Amino acid sequence: MIRVCEEPFDPGAELSSFESAAKGAGAVVSFLGKVRGKAESDDVTALVLEHFPGVTEKSISEIEQQAKSRWNIDEVLIIHRVGRLTPGEPIVMVCVASAHRRDAFEAADFLMDYLKTEAMFWKKEVRKNGEAWIEPRDQDYKDVGRWREDN
Repeated sequence: MIRVCEEPFDPGAELSSFESAAKGAGAVVSFLGKVRGKAESDDVTALVLEHFPGVTEKSISEIEQQAKSRWNIDEVLIIHRVGRLTPGEPIVMVCVASAHRRDAFEAADFLMDYLKTEAMFWKKEVRKNGEAWIEPRDQDYKDVGRWREDN
């Protein structure tokens, strides 16, 4: 399941619901990303995420399908916020259920690496001293590179 939403979500309730739906799974892995309050040397007061409805969901669905083709996973939940968020708010949640922990861990890690670099979002940090569009860092591309078959 993929959900791109403006409204806040409750990570505990989402995980509980996911676990109930993933009956029979031997492993459930979850990741929660939160808005950071620091960027380089400046304080962040907000993070603004823009997206194209339909296009963003399609890009996330393609990432999910790649994960499903690589690992033996039963269920996937991806929630991503858009709009204006403040530091400390949950921005992304990924849950993966599988029969075995290795598949669940690796699929969740893969999903986060690809969401960070390939999903169609535009992110702008609102800082104390101005605003700046942000791009994936070099480390983000290195992280996603380890999943490529030529590595």
